[in-house]
Amino acid sequence: MIRLFFIFLLIAWQTTFAAKLPEGFVYLKEIDPSIQQEMRYKTNHNFIGRPIRGYQASTCILSKPAALALKEVQTELRQSNLSLKVYDCYRPQMAVDDFYQWSQNPAQQEMKIEFYPRVDKKELFNLGYIAAKSGHTRGSTMDLTIIPIPSSPQEKFQKGKKLVTCFSDYKTRFQDNTIDMGTGYDCLDPVAHDDTKEINLVSAHNRQLFRDIMEKYHFVPYSKEWWHFTLKDEPYPDTYFNFPVA
Repeated sequence: MIRLFFIFLLIAWQTTFAAKLPEGFVYLKEIDPSIQQEMRYKTNHNFIGRPIRGYQASTCILSKPAALALKEVQTELRQSNLSLKVYDCYRPQMAVDDFYQWSQNPAQQEMKIEFYPRVDKKELFNLGYIAAKSGHTRGSTMDLTIIPIPSSPQEKFQKGKKLVTCFSDYKTRFQDNTIDMGTGYDCLDPVAHDDTKEINLVSAHNRQLFRDIMEKYHFVPYSKEWWHFTLKDEPYPDTYFNFPVA
């Protein structure tokens, strides 16, 4: 009897937890748990240097069509001993507003050396690295990369440790476990653009591989950020959501 009671409580908790998402949204881990997640905006390791407003949990939420399409990409990559890793998925409008408020304070630049060393902070919006209305907020845009399987150990970010520029040599910059894409994630710099001439042949090949397989499954790349893709036929093209990542 006691065991049945606890099973009932677990089912009720899971039902309540799932009900937090609006209709049409899913947790990526429920669609494909093999896709690794490192949700940077829930941590201190991002271009602001602290957790971002609206990120209450370290989990990827997407529209269901986007998650299902991402599962197809993952299925093909796994055949070559590769895997996707997501850094950001659905992003609430309150987080986008948090980005904007941060951009208005010139004193807050503690992560500049790693993430935007050659760009003036006040120009991040004008240059297209941050948007007042983000595709992420519509639920079908994600930031991600490719990692090898088995993957190498992920470096643990330590706040206060000396930062290394995001476009430094592959073995010098922050030791993410991604294949070499020429920069780290969220490198707000022209070297992250599709048309850059500043990366080596290996990085260029890896970026092309990434674009090709994402486009094969109907994702559209963003020319200024190699990690940023949006589902071509996204279900909510005109709706900007504001529920928390929880």
